[in-house]
Amino acid sequence: MREALTAAFAPQKLEILDESSRHAHHVAMTRGPEAGATETHFRVLLVSQLFEGVSRVNRSRMVHDALGYEFGSGLHALALTLRTPEEDAALS
Repeated sequence: MREALTAAFAPQKLEILDESSRHAHHVAMTRGPEAGATETHFRVLLVSQLFEGVSRVNRSRMVHDALGYEFGSGLHALALTLRTPEEDAALS
């Protein structure tokens, strides 16, 4: 995931937190296509100039497109915080 996001967005900041253990008891994690997958839920903070002028919805779409293959390999959910460098600096 880190490699794909780095290649697609050349991020100034990239933080990935695996939250899968907090969701292991969910029904979707015990049955269906994700059953047995150990890395299913992630929280991602991504700061990239490529988000300049792009709506929040379209930023999310960009990330989902970049990680499409991951969803076919057990990824179930992403909690995304997507910012431009200017937006990130304003919060610091």
